[in-house]
Amino acid sequence: MANQVVSLGLPAGTTQPDRADVVIIGGGIMGTSIAFHLAEAGVKNIVLIERSDLGTGSSAKPLGGVRATFSDAGNVILGKRSLTAYEGFAERFGTDIGLQQVGYLFLCRSAGEVADCERSTVIQNDHGSNSRMISPAEARAHNPFISEEALLGASFSPRDGFADPSRVVEAYAEAAIRLGVTILSHTEVLNVERTGDRIDAVETNRGIIVTGAVICCAGAWSRAIGDMAGVSLPVTPVRRQIGMTRQLAEPLPTVPFTLDLSTTLYFHNYRNGLLLGISNTEQEPGFDRDFSYEWLPEFNAAARLCAPELVNPDLEFGWAGLYENTPDHNALIGASDEVPGFFYATGFSGHGFLQGPAVGELMRDIYLGQESFMDPTAFSADRFSLAQQLHEVHII
Repeated sequence: MANQVVSLGLPAGTTQPDRADVVIIGGGIMGTSIAFHLAEAGVKNIVLIERSDLGTGSSAKPLGGVRATFSDAGNVILGKRSLTAYEGFAERFGTDIGLQQVGYLFLCRSAGEVADCERSTVIQNDHGSNSRMISPAEARAHNPFISEEALLGASFSPRDGFADPSRVVEAYAEAAIRLGVTILSHTEVLNVERTGDRIDAVETNRGIIVTGAVICCAGAWSRAIGDMAGVSLPVTPVRRQIGMTRQLAEPLPTVPFTLDLSTTLYFHNYRNGLLLGISNTEQEPGFDRDFSYEWLPEFNAAARLCAPELVNPDLEFGWAGLYENTPDHNALIGASDEVPGFFYATGFSGHGFLQGPAVGELMRDIYLGQESFMDPTAFSADRFSLAQQLHEVHII
């Protein structure tokens, strides 16, 4: 199966402007969300640059999880605010994003995982979520594919679920265009030009855009953009692969988006089959996006432990894409102190889609220098030089 491509009809003959008030680099969920929220707030002369088609980087996945189920309060806030936005997305944008709130089920197979999830559910509910700890029997009742005997407990958050990233990217992009944003697809950034510590322009394969502000949303390619501007963005690309089982004549039982904390095995419904995968520990960093079955032995070993019925799944097709990992697997959101005018929202390490709407709002406020719904300081890229890494339990 090919990557999901946004079928956005960009205005015919779109030309690259000579000047912009702000240039956004990256046309996935982050770039389009930020473009829309900036334009909605009245920012003019916005140019969004995408080296390929919109939504073909980290946002190019058939289905993306949406959840507020985290252990870090900042991640909970971003996830819950975005979930609220997704719940109202159809009414606001007139787009069905395929939202299915089947819940998230995190499987605990050690006492430490149970304790971690117990602490996390307290934090989540303190911020208005509805997650709770459940017994192995209750977990099995929610998901008949899992082995009750393998569990010590689980956490369940019924409001969470999954949706279609490509539809979200398309809706944000079309709304941004209506508000005057210029979107340039198949346009590659070659350099971010500076005089001293100030940004002067962005050079692309089409020419020069004079600008004093750049927002990097380039996902797995963000390190290179940061290097052009003289800003350290420690983002490493890592291939992640998922498989889709053969479609059956009748749908399987509806199950939550289920994740095993010990092995990172995960799965949920995909039409009349299942979508499944695992964060393959043997995968070397790099930009490879070719699909293979190298991850299946690790998946099968994990399935034998917690979901025996899924061993040797009958896969009809698969997909490979890139995680944009940071050293602590948490996002980079902020503005550079060393290079005024350089902003970034990247390194989401697999959490970008589920945090995209809220990050669009947050970056809008950072750019405008106004108070926002949360303090973004903890997500600053400076945290690594200050040895202040974030700790997040609910990572896959």
